[in-house]
Amino acid sequence: MELGTVQIENPGELNLILGQAHFIKTVEDLHEALVTAVPGIKFGLAFCEASGHALVRASGTEPALIALAKRNAFALSTGHAFIVFLGAGFFPINVLRAIQNVPEVVNIFCATANPVQVIVAETEQGRGILGVIDGGKSQGIEDEAGVAWRKGLLRQFGYKL
Repeated sequence: MELGTVQIENPGELNLILGQAHFIKTVEDLHEALVTAVPGIKFGLAFCEASGHALVRASGTEPALIALAKRNAFALSTGHAFIVFLGAGFFPINVLRAIQNVPEVVNIFCATANPVQVIVAETEQGRGILGVIDGGKSQGIEDEAGVAWRKGLLRQFGYKL
C-alpha cells in the first residue's frame, strides 16, 4: 500500500464539500438536493464511479465549477468520492443537511473554503480517502477578545441574533 496526498485545486477559495457515496445515481440526487435546498444556487459537482467504467461523472449549474469539480475528482480517483464546489456567495451551512440526507451519501470528509489536502491510500485494487487536512494548524487558544470577535462576526453574517 502506498500513501500520498492530493492537494485540492481551489483557485478562488470557494466553499467545497468532499464526501463519499455509494451508487451511480449519486450525481443526479446530489444535483436535485442542491437546487432544492437553495433555489438559484451555483455549483459544480463530480463523483468518482468505483466500478464498471470507473468514470468521473459530473453535473451542476456553472460550467467553470463543473470543470473544477471534474479535475479535482479525477485527481483524487478514489472510489465513490464526490466533490461539490459552491459558487461565490453560497455556503455549506445552507446545503450540508440536504446533502447528508441523500440516501447514497455515507460520509462527509469536509465542508470548507480552506486549503484542503486529501490523504489517499492506494493498493492494487484502487484508491481510497483516509482523511483530510482542512486548513492550517491551531496557533493558540481563544481569549476574551477572540470570543467577542467570533460572536460579532456570526451576528454580522446573520447566523446568530
